[in-house]
Amino acid sequence: MLVTAAGSALLLVDFQQRLMPAIHEGDAVVANAVRLAEGAGLLQVPVCATEQNPTGLGPTVEALAAYPQMVLPKMSFGAAGEPGFATLLPPNTEEIVVAGCEAHVCVLQTVLGLLAARHRVLVVADAIGSRVPSNKDAAVDRMVRHGAEIVTTEMVLFEWLRDAHHPQFRAVHKLIR
Repeated sequence: MLVTAAGSALLLVDFQQRLMPAIHEGDAVVANAVRLAEGAGLLQVPVCATEQNPTGLGPTVEALAAYPQMVLPKMSFGAAGEPGFATLLPPNTEEIVVAGCEAHVCVLQTVLGLLAARHRVLVVADAIGSRVPSNKDAAVDRMVRHGAEIVTTEMVLFEWLRDAHHPQFRAVHKLIR
């Protein structure tokens, strides 16, 4: 089943200033998250974000800070159980596209919470990261076993578009060239 722009929300998990320098290939992870956020803006897909212990890890990285319509500060690793999470996602959100860090901690626990709440969850493999690559690999494997779908940035953007006749096709296509 293809992901739809009309029923989606993009959730950016903990892309924070003091965390991202430690993430393996963190620059590429952020760059893909920016592509997703820009594409979401062009296609009117809501963007929301979380920040784990923002006092300790700082705010969302500058490259992504302008995209979320709402940011939820949290202390729990899994955002889905955090007070206020229910208001983070727009009503009638059918599909949650997830990007973020660390894959094996906050992304994993958030995804498992979303799955337990019966959401369709699509994890963007090239827009998640951990300090150690094997931790990311283990997290992806576990998320899949529990029902998450693994996608890439380009898969999401082209599925949101559906076809080359979409009025935003050229603008979105420029994001991946």
